[in-house]
Amino acid sequence: MKHLAAYLLLQVGGNQSPSAKDIKSLLASVGIEADDDRLKTLISELKGKDVSELIAEGSSKLASVPSGGAGGAAPGGAPAAAGGAPAAEEKAEEKEEEKEESDEDMGFGLFD
Repeated sequence: MKHLAAYLLLQVGGNQSPSAKDIKSLLASVGIEADDDRLKTLISELKGKDVSELIAEGSSKLASVPSGGAGGAAPGGAPAAAGGAPAAEEKAEEKEEEKEESDEDMGFGLFD
């Protein structure tokens, strides 16, 4: 990842085709040692390709990957029904109550 970041940083800086030497120099300037094998692979994979197109293509592929967020699915994997929101509110209330109970376990309250 550090090699790719250095490659992209050099491109943004105006070097349209950074060499392995350029990347090593950049990484060395911030105290990072470059891995020759990974650097060689990166250079060979990006040779002759437009990085802007690769980023756009990767972004479109990444958009189709599920991210595990709320996404409309219930905990059982089924789509959330219209009544899904109250269940979430109940859980939030339960957590709040648990938090209040944990204060009592310490032997003092807010106004003691």
